[in-house]
This record gives sequence, C-alpha cells and structure tokens, in this order.
Amino acid sequence: MWYNESVFYQFYPLGMTGVPFENDGQERHGILDVIDWIPHLEKLGIGAVYFSPIFESDTHGYNTRDYRKIDTRLGTNDDFKKVCKKLHDSGIRVVLDGVFNHVGRGFWAFEDVKEKKWESPYKDWFYLSFEGNSNYNDGFWYEGWEGNFDLVKINLAHPDVRKYLLDSVHFWIDEFGIDGLRLDVAYMVDRNFLKELRWNVTQKREDFFLVGETLFGNYNDIMNDEMCHSVTNYECYKGLYSSLNSRNMFELIHSLLRQFGPEEWTLYKGKHMFSFADNHDVSRIATILNDKNHIPLAYILLFGMPGIPIIYYGSEWGIEGDKKNGDPSLRPKAKVPEWNALTDLISKLANGWKESRALHYGGIKSLQLTNLQCVFERESEDDRRIVAVNIDSNEFRCSFDARAGRARDIITGNMVDFGGGLILPPYTGYILEPC
Repeated sequence: MWYNESVFYQFYPLGMTGVPFENDGQERHGILDVIDWIPHLEKLGIGAVYFSPIFESDTHGYNTRDYRKIDTRLGTNDDFKKVCKKLHDSGIRVVLDGVFNHVGRGFWAFEDVKEKKWESPYKDWFYLSFEGNSNYNDGFWYEGWEGNFDLVKINLAHPDVRKYLLDSVHFWIDEFGIDGLRLDVAYMVDRNFLKELRWNVTQKREDFFLVGETLFGNYNDIMNDEMCHSVTNYECYKGLYSSLNSRNMFELIHSLLRQFGPEEWTLYKGKHMFSFADNHDVSRIATILNDKNHIPLAYILLFGMPGIPIIYYGSEWGIEGDKKNGDPSLRPKAKVPEWNALTDLISKLANGWKESRALHYGGIKSLQLTNLQCVFERESEDDRRIVAVNIDSNEFRCSFDARAGRARDIITGNMVDFGGGLILPPYTGYILEPC
C-alpha cells in the first residue's frame, strides 16, 4: 500500500502559523501557507503529510469544538480544500488527526448539556453525573481525560456519538479527499469503535490508512486486521535517542530485533509502524541529544530501521524545543521552511528510502554490534541494504560478511569497498546498496 512506501511529514498548523493559543474567534487564513511549503516537501522527498488537529477547538486542537469546521484561527473549509488539492496535485497524500477520545468544553453538544442539564438530548454522550459538580462549577460532574477537565471524555459506546463521528470522517473524505487518519490516544479508544471505524472507512476507500497513537504495551492489541494498520513506535523512539545519549547501541538494536528480527517469535514481523525522531509531544531531537554530532546519525538510523519514517516540521533543519518548557515550545511558528546541511542529508535519505523495497518491506538482521557501532542488514526478496553507523569520535574498522565486495552509499552516491573490512570514520553513517 502507498502508506508503507511514503515518507511522512508532520505539520502542527496551530503552532506553525503562530496563532493565539486561546481561540479568539478571529478568522485568519494561515493554513494556506502550507501551499508555499509544497516545493520544500517535494525536494525533501515527502509522500504524505499528517496534520495535527485542524478543526475548531478551544486552544491546542485536541479539545475539539466542531469536527466539521476548520479552526477559525487557521482559515476556512474552502481554504483547506485548496491546500488538499494542491498537495494531491503534487502527489502528496493527506492524513488528519482523528481526536475521538475526548472533546473540548466548547464542543457544541457539551455546551448544550451545560445549558439544559437533564433536558439536554446529548447528556448521554458524556460520562457525567448530576449528583456532583465540576471544577468549573457546571452543576454536574463529568469525566475528564486523565484528570484534564478541559478534555471532556466522550461515550464512544453511544450509537449517536459513533454515527456523528463516522459521518464526520465521511465528510472529511468527501469534502477534502483525505487519505487517512492518525488516531489520538488510540490505546484508550473503545476497541469496538476502532473496529467499526476500520470497517467503515474501508468500505469508502480500500486504501484508507489508520495509524494509532500508542505509548506502551503490546502494539498488536490495536495494530491488526480489524483496527489500525499501523501505530507509533515509541519503544524504538526511546531506543533511538537513549542509545545515542548513553553511548550504548545495544538498546536500539535489541528493540529492533525484538520487534522485527529474523526469529519467528518477533512481535511485529511484516508490520509497518511510524518511526520518528521527535514529534509535537516530545523534546526535539536536536535538543534531547547530548552530542550534536549524533543528530545526523539519528536520521540515518531512522531511515535505516524498519518502519514508516515521519519528519516533524522544522526538525529537518535542526529546530530545538524542550518539553520541560511546555508544549508550545515544541510547536513554534515557522512561516517559511529552511534548508541546510541537515535538511540536505534528510532529503537524500528520504529519496533513497523511497527507491528501496528492502527498506520498505525487509526484516532486520544484526551483522555487527558494539556499544558505539552497529551494522545491520535489511533484505527483501529482491533488494538489500546494509546500515552501518559509528557514533564514536574515533575511526572504527568493521568486520562482517557483507556478501559483496563493494556497495554504493545512498547518501553520497560514492562507492565503498568492503575489502579488509569497512572503515567507519568518526560520527559517520552509511546506508549501503551492495553491488
């Protein structure tokens, strides 16, 4: 499917366009700025864009007010139609954020409950009790997601709620031509709703893509033939930066082999998860890595390991942001894209990745592993790549069976000779196509 062979790019539009955090109701049209980014995306090698929440919300997008209206701070539905058309005309797919676990206090149905209390026909859309009170003195208690009462948990077991949300998804497909959804906190979403969503969108579009946000546990619980096609691979995200910071490549390689290795028992063999170096919820990779020489190596590993690579806007040119300074610091304004040596590297990696079936569909086999170096092989039926990385400040000579005398580095295009072992200069990584 297209999503297994596409490099993804994540926009957080409410941050990128620099709009006020609180929804002030003032109409702006910053979502149209995405059109100006399309040449950048094309040069970068992007095949699909994932938009963090774009529908009308109270503040950050994950507290939805209206699932069928583009946030006033970003523009209008017609604006977003233009964006989607331009992206599709450029061969770039569109994936939206499906926030189905909770809504904002400004959600129209919850507003009706606040006004009419028992008389509201929407009172059963939420988990509430009129025998208590809320932090906002609403005259009733309700369940907030993980204790966050600006995020009102919705009752996905209610047939009218399910119909409203599924009809909204059909609206997005019909009006904007979207190609998939990233499901927010999918690990908490009602499993029967996930099954109904998968069946429903598949009837509409056989190649519609569902990727669920997962943080822990067995990813197969929601990544299966009945629910999500893919999930976010937080285990290997943690392994990626942690291995570099602790100077211990065993952690990342252990996770990759546990998930995708050659043994029959491995957990996710043949599946395709989102691989990322950072996103809108975590510190930027340029900030979290202790040794800045490791930033390019993180991306070489990202594109070399199994999974669907996704780049978070601005990280391709090294934007920094620290989670401890709050989420807004991770989602800065970026009116126009930038291009530097890191961007150039990621572009070469992305375009090389698109051409390799081994990188799309191959398993992983470790060829050599030390604390500071790793060499692993990706192989499919008709293609093979060797990924070799040295995170040390000293040169290292690798010794492994390459099953070839030479190879082409997909990053530089230069030929590499395996005779006498592969020499890895300091802070160097290769993705090699054996000849």
